Amino acid sequence: MEDPMQLPESLSRNWRPARVDGIPDVFTGGWVGYAGYDTVRYVYGNKLPFESAPTDDRQLPDMHLALYYDVVVFDQATKILYPISWVPVSEQDAASPEALRAAYDAGLARLGRLAARLSSAPPAASLTPGAISLDLNKRPALPSNSNMTKQARAEGPPWGEEGLVAPEFMDAVAATKEHIQAGDIFQLVLSQRFERRTFASPFEIYRALRVVNPSPYMVYMQARGCHIVSSSPEILCRVDNGRVVTNRPLAGTRPRGKDPEADKALEADLLADAKEIAEHVMLVDLGRNDVGKVSVSGSVVVRKLMEVERYSHVMHISSTVTGQLLPQLDAWDALRAALPAGTVRAMQIIDELEANKRGPYGGGIGHVSFTGAMDMALGLRTMIIPDSAADTLYKYDAPAAPGCPPRREWSVHIQAGAGIVADSRPESEYEETVNKAAALGRAIDLAEQAFVEDGKVAAA
Repeated sequence: MEDPMQLPESLSRNWRPARVDGIPDVFTGGWVGYAGYDTVRYVYGNKLPFESAPTDDRQLPDMHLALYYDVVVFDQATKILYPISWVPVSEQDAASPEALRAAYDAGLARLGRLAARLSSAPPAASLTPGAISLDLNKRPALPSNSNMTKQARAEGPPWGEEGLVAPEFMDAVAATKEHIQAGDIFQLVLSQRFERRTFASPFEIYRALRVVNPSPYMVYMQARGCHIVSSSPEILCRVDNGRVVTNRPLAGTRPRGKDPEADKALEADLLADAKEIAEHVMLVDLGRNDVGKVSVSGSVVVRKLMEVERYSHVMHISSTVTGQLLPQLDAWDALRAALPAGTVRAMQIIDELEANKRGPYGGGIGHVSFTGAMDMALGLRTMIIPDSAADTLYKYDAPAAPGCPPRREWSVHIQAGAGIVADSRPESEYEETVNKAAALGRAIDLAEQAFVEDGKVAAA
């Protein structure tokens, strides 16, 4: 099977975008979507065959990209909306003033319709003061887990139980450490999938996530077969308009403290942890290698090394690696070099230990613009919400609010991972996955609190 990136790459190769003064220097049109964790199998099919992948229980595309000519940019600082419409013009039409005028008029009409839709859109339900409790130290109840290992998935109940979650994951950590001791790998990010059932809609969950866990990459996406809601803190790969390639490894984690003093103590403990430092240094080396594959010789630089970044529920060690993209390459080449976010051997071991295909989790979510710039976040802190209806566990005793469609039940998949190295403690790694999933679980709690009316849900 051919590399699916070849299609958007070939379509983009001859684009020569014109820029207009006054438009923000951000994404204004182009490809938007995700390259899933398994996209790399199209590149390394001999080492990572599709047959070796874990069970594909959701049947989602490995890659989902849509081409957007009409885009609305909202400037959070100035509160200004920019409706933007791109007009494709062929070389033949570019030589004809009449054809150019017709294309311009058609684009202007489309832009007018877009602006009219924005002007007539009904206001969204607002979050009233006090609608959401911001007690970020409150952890939601541990979600169900769709079982860690393939054996457990076959033998266990269809929805996980609390007693199963930790032992199965810790057994997989122990198996990973055996591979490390055998010299197969130096480290591996092992993940598990949690599940939550909710009557809050995907967009309501996204709105709550923006409040409880704001991150550099906030994503709400309606993809084929699922909704994606994400608050990723990490760049997978970025190529700016100056053709600078950026990789930004995050590794090493501690939970947030209850006050500034506790935060400082946890930060000091994180930077003094030899295991966490070793894990981070390995990822920096991988980042330098990935950037170096597509960069001018001698241009790769570690711009920031081991800085601590704080988020709502956790803190991480962060570094930044940059390089100058080779003149004969483009953003798609940089993305290929960045996938997988790790090593092929590590992915082979993940195939053995994890029960289900990761889907968008662990891949890249973002955009490649008409200008050739790219910004892809690593698919972390990500909720995958399949479109298919979940088994009915609850029902409404009363109808939904007037004018609103009846609420349906959604099954939310939350995947979280931990970096395993030689001296990892299984209990600590399991706790790390729970801490990372906690902010997403908290967002579901808050969406239900703010948007789903009390008393509307009763046991079936």
